[in-house]
Amino acid sequence: MKSEIQMHSLVALLEDVSARHFSTGVPLVLCRGQIGTVVMLYNGSAFEVEFSDAQGRAFAMMPILAEKLMLLHEAPAVVASV
Repeated sequence: MKSEIQMHSLVALLEDVSARHFSTGVPLVLCRGQIGTVVMLYNGSAFEVEFSDAQGRAFAMMPILAEKLMLLHEAPAVVASV
C-alpha cells in the first residue's frame, strides 16, 4: 500500500528546518517531528506546509521537499481479506 502526500495531508518533518515566524519574522527552528498541514502542491517534489500552534494559529509556512516529509495517518488502513 503506497500513500501519497496530497492537499490538506498531515505531515511531519524528517529533519530540522530553519524558518521565520509567519507574522513577526523571528528566526525559528522547526524540529524533526514537527507536524504541519500541506496547503499547496508543487509538482509532487515539494509542498507548501503550514505549521500551527495548538490553537490553530500559523507560526510558519514554507515550501518543503517531499523527501523531508513523512505522511501521518489518523486512522488505520482497511485491508481486503485474502
